[in-house]
Amino acid sequence: MSRTSESAQLWPAAAEGNLSSRWKSLVLRPWRLLALLCLAQIACWTVMPAIVNVGPPRDVVEGFMWGREWVLLTYKHPQLPCWLLEISHLLTGSFRWPQYTLSQLMVSTTFVLVYLLARDIMGSTRALAAVLLMPSIYFFGWPTPQFNHDYAQMPFWAGISWLLWRSARDGRPGWWLALGIVSGLGLYAKLSTALLLTFGGIWILFDARARSRLATPWPWLGLAVFLGVAAPLAVELVRLDFLPLTYAAHRNAWVLANRARFYYIGVQLAGLTALPVVLALSGLLRRQPSPAQGLLPAHPAPERRAIVYLAWMGLGPALLVMVASLFTGTGESWGATMYNLVGALAVALLGQRLGPVELRRLTVLALLCVVGVSSAYAASRWTGCNVLGRLQPMCYPARSISQTAEAIWHETVPGPLGIVGGEDGVAQLAGLEAADQPSIFTVLDRRLAPWITDQRLRDQGMLLVWPTGWKLTPLQQAWIAGLPVKTVPFDWSLKQPPMEISFAVIPPGRTSFPGDPPGPPDPE
Repeated sequence: MSRTSESAQLWPAAAEGNLSSRWKSLVLRPWRLLALLCLAQIACWTVMPAIVNVGPPRDVVEGFMWGREWVLLTYKHPQLPCWLLEISHLLTGSFRWPQYTLSQLMVSTTFVLVYLLARDIMGSTRALAAVLLMPSIYFFGWPTPQFNHDYAQMPFWAGISWLLWRSARDGRPGWWLALGIVSGLGLYAKLSTALLLTFGGIWILFDARARSRLATPWPWLGLAVFLGVAAPLAVELVRLDFLPLTYAAHRNAWVLANRARFYYIGVQLAGLTALPVVLALSGLLRRQPSPAQGLLPAHPAPERRAIVYLAWMGLGPALLVMVASLFTGTGESWGATMYNLVGALAVALLGQRLGPVELRRLTVLALLCVVGVSSAYAASRWTGCNVLGRLQPMCYPARSISQTAEAIWHETVPGPLGIVGGEDGVAQLAGLEAADQPSIFTVLDRRLAPWITDQRLRDQGMLLVWPTGWKLTPLQQAWIAGLPVKTVPFDWSLKQPPMEISFAVIPPGRTSFPGDPPGPPDPE
């Protein structure tokens, strides 16, 4: 017996016989398998984090606190992700689970958009295989409970790639118009969407068919729509003196000073290590498909320009950032959205080896990745807090901290709690679930929290919050000086002693406050 036929017998066992009617139905209607994958992704990655995470991840807490301000731009990023978090809270009334569902909706929307692009290029069955490879990539699993700008922009990257291909292929005005709208909105998710737009613009100039569309008015209509959508963001960026770009430069400088030169590249490659394993286990790395009975729907091999497009849009930005990280430093999570098309590129190159057995294996492996990694995440987070005693953001008892903060405030002040500040991590938790929905005074710097003014401080006062034992900065000491301090313990682990958090009330009516620190704003 040959090794190939023996493999087909061992896994799955049904490969020797005819495909079951149910499986055949799914193969003939790939969107059903796609829907199953999306439902599994949403269910597992909502339930598992919601069960074990007592407090939301740090970026999520920050997003909730900024979302209630409804500003267009902060010193870090545009605020579309924060608006979505605030909307999720307004719709559900909860801070415990909607952020996880929101993040998985972004991931699942990305799955669908990648499927649509891959279907246009190589047919629905191979498009399904491309999406089934995506759960094996680290960035579509373990980090996804931390909904932030990287995951908010993920479907925009996939949508831009699909709409650009469609626009260049068909040339219809509706596609160019949709491309302009989605491209503009993508910048509101994160400014780094401009990197993908740059790669898309270069492709238009170098691809003959895409370049020929420039002789029609529709690409220029799309460009005008894009500029109109992005204009308010550009105006606000100028008004804030380009603070988000300054923040990015500071973060990159910190990474360069505190991480190894190849740190970013190492993290990216580690996040992709499971992909070749899944390709091997599925059989796509063999020279020929398994000789199983039953054929998949036929579709011509993708044309060369389509493979070039997938490689350019799917790997170009990621490779450029990897090279740049050697000289500028780059946060390891910033590449999370840049691998949407890796699975599509792999299937475009290996799709001739895709048979019924390979597709079934890909399906099983994709679902195992979703269920297995989400379960491992839950076990790791619970064990980290309760057995190993590692204090992580998810260990903080967010609701208890908010309720205690509000109770301490109302012991002194009859009016609502309007502002919290101090050490941002616990100050945000103090305001997160407070019924009064206070604002966060970010880093106690008015330039970084323009919604806080001296007049508002005089009218509403502020609750200062910081971890007991925290080494206070001179600015924090100036705000706390002379105030009575109350320290409260909070249980966070089954093994470790309670953490202690300190509170100090600045009541309304105070007339003088410390100024902003000298020099340019420094959120770090």
